[in-house]
Amino acid sequence: MFEDITKIIIFSDMDGTLLNSKKQINGIDRKAIEKFTSLGGKFTIATGRTIQSFRQYQSILNLKMPVIMYNGAMIYNYFTDKILYSQSLPELSRKMTSEILNIMPDTGGEVVRADGTYIFNNNEYETLHTNLCRIIPEYMNINDIPEGGWLKVLFALAPEYIPYLEILVKQLGYDNQVNFVRSANIFLEMLPKGISKGSAMNEYKKLDGMNDFKFIAVGDFDNDIEMIQSADLGVCPANSEESVKNKSDIVLNSTNDEGAVSELINYVIEKTED
Repeated sequence: MFEDITKIIIFSDMDGTLLNSKKQINGIDRKAIEKFTSLGGKFTIATGRTIQSFRQYQSILNLKMPVIMYNGAMIYNYFTDKILYSQSLPELSRKMTSEILNIMPDTGGEVVRADGTYIFNNNEYETLHTNLCRIIPEYMNINDIPEGGWLKVLFALAPEYIPYLEILVKQLGYDNQVNFVRSANIFLEMLPKGISKGSAMNEYKKLDGMNDFKFIAVGDFDNDIEMIQSADLGVCPANSEESVKNKSDIVLNSTNDEGAVSELINYVIEKTED
């Protein structure tokens, strides 16, 4: 599997994986990425973040490869400023979101499009999200958000209420029309049906020049599971959810605060040198 390092691409999740608890990239991880790419390996990101919120990290990492964004709803190339692949939610998503708010009015949330983030209901968890992502959103009523191009809807609640929201969308039958996935203990995201980081990875394999690559994925939370399963090698940090550990080929010894991505890269380099 690791015969040729120039035919290996690593996809890393951001929050809880490449980013430490301070939402920073550890120096040890940056050096490992630089070493890996200098040897010819390919490195990129698979994240739930938007084009705008990831740009700060793109300037640090200077990624040459396209990035999986919006938890799989888009593949975006920062160098060409082009969307290589995208899938949007159905028009029914507005009605579904409104019904959820009618039943659980304290739910914070946002609609995410390629052109920005639209907050339709703010609460402390939604505010936390926008502050962490360092984005400047637009605030408007759910009915005033522009039609079309909804890549995802993020719902933000206290951790103890997220399970109730999951039960609600199942009772309403919405999970038959769109996907719902936890991206953190305070977030539940609505995505187009069949869309995940894993489905985006499968689309990535169809991009020019990627057909003979080996795909490695590393992530820590539920929204990373399908990507980990779709990869040739699925990996997770020591701080990962048990559900992720159970689906991974390798559970690293390091957490995201201890340089988990660096540990993975060193492992790959050693295997290619054997």
